[in-house]
Amino acid sequence: MAVGRADRREEVSAVDPADLDVVARQLGREPRGVVEVAHRCPCGCPDVVRTLPRLPDGTPFPTTFYATCPRLTGAISTLESQGVMREMTEELARDPDLAAAYRAAHEDYLARRAGLGEVPEIDGISAGGMPDRVKCLHVLVAHSLAVGPGVNPLGDKALAMLPQWWADGCCAPTEPAG
Repeated sequence: MAVGRADRREEVSAVDPADLDVVARQLGREPRGVVEVAHRCPCGCPDVVRTLPRLPDGTPFPTTFYATCPRLTGAISTLESQGVMREMTEELARDPDLAAAYRAAHEDYLARRAGLGEVPEIDGISAGGMPDRVKCLHVLVAHSLAVGPGVNPLGDKALAMLPQWWADGCCAPTEPAG
């Protein structure tokens, strides 16, 4: 197990410290288990990071793709408060093709997480409610942003519903305010 911990530290240190600083300012805390910036906002800052399935403190963490931009997460929270998750879950129950595509998104998520390591406590559990329901749009949008369109149909749908969260400028400037 000590080798795994050393490997994780090496992976985390491969992320540009400037990006980690931006993510820390976005989150208001130090990021944990980040192995890469999985997507960048049109402003250039990270808005989705890829995280280890086991955090450095040993905690299992199923959320491989984690949205960090506060403007993005705020816009997603607005969708959640409008009942979009309930509507999407109902749509899954009615549409077998959508359900099959969403199950494939679940499998994609699991495969991408497995590439970072196996964690028995979360084996078979993806995130966001996949594959049977919609529990967290943040995860689904982050997955879509990280892997591109066509993989997570409900993440893609939620992403298309969002306003341009970056339009008012960067949420975490790369240079300290001066």
